[in-house]
Amino acid sequence: MALKTFTIDFSELAIDPKVGLKDYSCLYKNGIRLKSLLLNQNVQTSIKSGRTPSRFNEKYWNGKNEFLTMSDVDTITFSINSECVDKITDYAVEEERTLYQAKQNSLIVSNAMTVGLSFLLDRPVFINQNVFEVNLDETKVNKKFVLWYLNIIIRPLFQTTFTSKYLSKDELGRIKIPYIEKEIQDRVVAQIEPIEKIIKELKAQVTQTQQVIKNVFARKFGFDLEKFENSKKKFFKLNFSDISKNNDLKLNVSSNLNCLNNFQIDHVNYYRIRSISKNIFPGGDMPINFSEIQDDVYRFPIYSNGVRNLGIVGYSKIARVEEEATTISARGTIGFAVARNDNYLPVVRLISVIPNTNIILNEYLAYVLNFQNIENSGNTIPQLTVPMVENIIIPVPSLKIQQKIVDEIKNEINNQDEIKKKIEKERCKIDKIIKDVII
Repeated sequence: MALKTFTIDFSELAIDPKVGLKDYSCLYKNGIRLKSLLLNQNVQTSIKSGRTPSRFNEKYWNGKNEFLTMSDVDTITFSINSECVDKITDYAVEEERTLYQAKQNSLIVSNAMTVGLSFLLDRPVFINQNVFEVNLDETKVNKKFVLWYLNIIIRPLFQTTFTSKYLSKDELGRIKIPYIEKEIQDRVVAQIEPIEKIIKELKAQVTQTQQVIKNVFARKFGFDLEKFENSKKKFFKLNFSDISKNNDLKLNVSSNLNCLNNFQIDHVNYYRIRSISKNIFPGGDMPINFSEIQDDVYRFPIYSNGVRNLGIVGYSKIARVEEEATTISARGTIGFAVARNDNYLPVVRLISVIPNTNIILNEYLAYVLNFQNIENSGNTIPQLTVPMVENIIIPVPSLKIQQKIVDEIKNEINNQDEIKKKIEKERCKIDKIIKDVII
């Protein structure tokens, strides 16, 4: 692959927002630094972060305290105004005085993982070191205008131009905001707020894929979804002398991954995955020779663990799997399953299952594994292994019923995709308004 070269006048760095390495002050030559807009212009006191507590308890502490963590996955999981929030969970933490709780309606900026992502809190939550609470002087600047500017103009630079994976308080303070009178900012905000309202209404219609899958299985199999969820959280006593007598528990107690503990669906047969598969095997090493772009030579996708881009990490000249298969993440997003219909090369800790399609449909296998949600099954699993996957027990109805489940899930996911397209269309309107006023 030939190297591409280009020439540039370094004086352009001072005015070109697309080029900047790590000198954030170059973004707008005539702009004003963010630190000048802070409540007391001191980044150490006006930009705050917290820490990750050493202990968590999955029960309410005083019935109200919540903790925020960030993810690098673009998902909408809670009502908070964000796309990359991993979770705001009802975690109780050891000592309230040792942690920092951001206020409701605070401007939050991610400084790690999803660097530059900004949003407003819809309720007070504890924050960790991966996010900043930015306290602005709202007599000088409109908080929502800054939020949109950071998301629309600055954040894409972190994804494309800047190589930094972490943003410090000082670096955030050096980012320049275009000098626009607050009165104009207020008018822009007033123009955008009706669009935000439409986006909020559309978001209320969004159901996460995992929940769609659960709803369809509960509806088709006719069982109580709440009882199913409760069944996965049960604890049970075990006589350790029994471990050597039970193949499911031998060597690793967590190898018993039947997520339907004490929960059986009537009139449905159950099988271990090894009984309905032609082959189960782990991925190998990442090939030395690969491409980040698919072309006529590097034709085959390379899949690894992960949700982003469905696990694609590059393209290979050769494929190891040349028939329908379901891949299962063995590390990270443990148990995340995807039905693969193309030839591919699995790498690292990704387990491939070649189903016996006379018994089970490939897409049904992926959906039922995601339905059972191994990662949140109540088991402590550092990683999945092939023997553990072989022993997972799943409900397997007739092929006709399987196809109905697959079709219904696909239809609902397609409907959700249409809603997300509408949301994106409204967001583009906001992008245009912001860019028109600053350019």
